[in-house]
Amino acid sequence: MKGLFITLEGGDGAGKSTQIRNIERFFTEKGLSVVHTREPGGTPISEKLRGILLDNDNSEMDPVTEMMIYAASRAQHVKEVIMPAVQRGEVVICDRFVDSSVAYQAYGRELGDMVRDVNRYATGGLTPDITFWLDIDPAAGRARAAKAGALDRLEVEKMDFHYRVYEGYRRIAESEPDRVKRIDASDTVESIRDHIYECLEELCRSKGI
Repeated sequence: MKGLFITLEGGDGAGKSTQIRNIERFFTEKGLSVVHTREPGGTPISEKLRGILLDNDNSEMDPVTEMMIYAASRAQHVKEVIMPAVQRGEVVICDRFVDSSVAYQAYGRELGDMVRDVNRYATGGLTPDITFWLDIDPAAGRARAAKAGALDRLEVEKMDFHYRVYEGYRRIAESEPDRVKRIDASDTVESIRDHIYECLEELCRSKGI
């Protein structure tokens, strides 16, 4: 059986980590092998690039440089972790993927279509089977993130940047409703979990799982 590739997206403080654990539980209870990974990161090389991307000391990083480093990290991640796991028939759950680059760099940094073009090469055209966008107002999300600990280089950006990112996510979800499922992140943890589980049950039925 070919595996599944599932991604979670959303702004800071959206609660992705909690729901990733719930999704992992959903599939392990079905007896399936699950790989939980993240972006940027997921491999030794990609984790080193993550450190560069999120380091507050790198505030002068050019937007194109940022885009390229994200894509480089992703290319290694896809080749080393994601594709091999999917080909083995495993379920890959990834915290962020190309949609993050489109939202943060194409919209937030206003780089436009080049972001999709670069990432098409980085991923070999790999697309998730389903993506959950945890929709949260950027101001509320940053307040949650700040309570959780120190903010990284992207989290400390001005709010107008984060609202452009939010608009990017909204447009992605609007343009790809079959893949991207909008989840109200202001709802209870249990309601969010139940909504996600309904979508996953439908996905499993369509895949014969």
